[in-house]
Amino acid sequence: MEAVATSVALPASGYPAEWHALDLKLSEYLPLEARQMVFRAFELGDQAHHGQTRRSGEAYITHPLSVAGILAELRLDGEGICAAILHDTLEDTQVTRDQLESLFSPVVADLVDGVTKLDKVQFQTRQEANAESFRKMVMAMSRDLRVILIKLADRLHNMRTIDSMSADSRRRIALETLDIYAPIAQRLGMNRIKAELQDLGFAALHPMRHRVLAKRVAANYGSRQESVNRLHQQIIAKLEQESISCRIVSRIKSPYSIYGKMRSEHKTLAQVMDVFGVRVVVKETMQCYMALGLVHSLYKPHDGRFRDYIAIPKNNGYQSLHTVLFGPSSTPVEVQIRTEDMDLLAERGIAAHWAYKSDATSGNAAQSRARAWVSGLVDASGHSGSPLEFVESVKVDLFPDEVYLFSPKGDILSLPRNATALDFAYAVHTHVGDHAVAARVDRRLVPLRTRLLSGQTVEIITAASAQPQIGWLDFVVSSRARTAIRHSLKQMQHEDAVEIGHRLLDRALESMGASLDNLPAGALDAFLSEQRLRRLEELLAEIALGNRMPEQVARVLLHDQSRPESDASRRPQEKILVSGAERGVITFANCCHPVPGDDIFGFLSAGKGIVVHQQECPNVPELRKSPERCIQIAWDRHIKGDFKVALKVVVDNKPGVLATVAAAIAERDSNIDTVEYQERDINTAAMLFVIEVKNRKHLADVVRRVRRAPVVHGVNRFIG
Repeated sequence: MEAVATSVALPASGYPAEWHALDLKLSEYLPLEARQMVFRAFELGDQAHHGQTRRSGEAYITHPLSVAGILAELRLDGEGICAAILHDTLEDTQVTRDQLESLFSPVVADLVDGVTKLDKVQFQTRQEANAESFRKMVMAMSRDLRVILIKLADRLHNMRTIDSMSADSRRRIALETLDIYAPIAQRLGMNRIKAELQDLGFAALHPMRHRVLAKRVAANYGSRQESVNRLHQQIIAKLEQESISCRIVSRIKSPYSIYGKMRSEHKTLAQVMDVFGVRVVVKETMQCYMALGLVHSLYKPHDGRFRDYIAIPKNNGYQSLHTVLFGPSSTPVEVQIRTEDMDLLAERGIAAHWAYKSDATSGNAAQSRARAWVSGLVDASGHSGSPLEFVESVKVDLFPDEVYLFSPKGDILSLPRNATALDFAYAVHTHVGDHAVAARVDRRLVPLRTRLLSGQTVEIITAASAQPQIGWLDFVVSSRARTAIRHSLKQMQHEDAVEIGHRLLDRALESMGASLDNLPAGALDAFLSEQRLRRLEELLAEIALGNRMPEQVARVLLHDQSRPESDASRRPQEKILVSGAERGVITFANCCHPVPGDDIFGFLSAGKGIVVHQQECPNVPELRKSPERCIQIAWDRHIKGDFKVALKVVVDNKPGVLATVAAAIAERDSNIDTVEYQERDINTAAMLFVIEVKNRKHLADVVRRVRRAPVVHGVNRFIG
């Protein structure tokens, strides 16, 4: 209920102008009790920030009051306004969370805490601190969407007053605004705030470009204003003939919007179409389609520029019909047609018809979609390896361009531009993505890397035995898919690491006449507790990744400090078998490129796990100086996968030889990973190919075929 206070019941003198402006806005929709609570928040904030000033020299309290004023224009509730006024108190003053809870409510305290940065936590870089603050804010958003409303209003007022900042700070803040906060505002359907953030960010980042574009566009609009006015009158008259009442708003695109189109489409200002826009607002949805037909009867529409976002809304809930007309004097004019409710939702997004309850059924469509999006972010946050990785994954989802796709049952899914069939699979469900093997797009069988187009129907083919591959990260574009693939790969790597670590520790214990099963009572638990490891699997993974030496761990577990480290390594030990299926635990050295069939040597490298070298690799003698890290390994009987190997090929120095050699390699079913010229003279050239083979027999087959090429003088395996 929005009871309006008709009389001024709050103090009216001795306070900043921002307070009076705020109270005037609040009196239009908040009941007196809520306004009195807001006044108490102002008194606390004013006292807490007493003596603090902004870089401009103004009293600091003017900033939170201005933030609250922006939210009052969106008619945010009393608790949200209180939190906006107090949003910097936990960070910059002596006010505590307990005080906020006792003076106001736990809800207000949660909102303020959600917006508060993590400045008191030590991070290695500013980027890491900002990323962790952003992740914390997302977690708070999942509990209450008002957190992001306050943060966006805070950023908007900071951008309005950015001129007082240093040049470096202006650039950093502007980039962050354009990369993160403006796209978030768009993702939440808050187009008015998004547009202002974008334009202010553009002006701060490229002031000269902004001034030139703004001046040119204003001059252009002035010369064509008469044509646009005539279009207004014609649309109104045409709709009135069909008894359709409407409201028409004209607009001119912002310098940032025009600049973005000029850059993305490589056009000059004169070539950019639909600089001018007309919004036609009607009462009912059916009237939108009737109005569309009427405006098309007035002026010729531009082919291919019609969009129906009413039938298929954008993923932020935005609904409207878009078309581009060749208006008076052939001026391109974008026309948007929508209802009053659609218009309110387009401008305010999640703040339209504000409902702040946490259940997903309350509020408008934009709020429901926003909650679903934030839930996805929270899930991604839990699976991300670092705050910076999380922010990068969120950026991917904030790209405004989307494709709309259909499931075989007719459900609509929206994905980022250039999404693949695999992105679609993960959008359906993580389990579907993890076990995907192919797809049918419009009933045609296609590989998972296939790019999708709006309107296509996609069906995913799965297999229980299929697993995520690291190569999938090279072509998926959605953050959901990237996060899920990384999470699955980390789980598989952890499983392999535990298995390898178990074998290494077992081998070390056996060399000392013991095993994990017959350790002294409590020895393992005591060691894990002392090393702050939660369970045995963590210890085993640490061993496999080379962060702990198995012999050292074995001696501590057995309380055997007298035995020299080299004793264990001299005992005959069972070899670790390499199958090629190990994920992230066993790697193959780039210096010698071992392949199945070679005599191999293993070295336990910190953070990398077991690195496999050829026995004849020139680096092995140096590695043997650390015997505690040397691992006895051998190839498993059942090898699978492709292995890189380097070939030095001496050829005639003439055009076309690269294609000839590449064709010879391809004939023997080998892929080329890289190729580079090493040496060249007048007659010959030496090229270094890194190719993929299955084993030494396959390698020999490739070498024989290359040697038969008429341009080839010699082929040798290269070991660096």
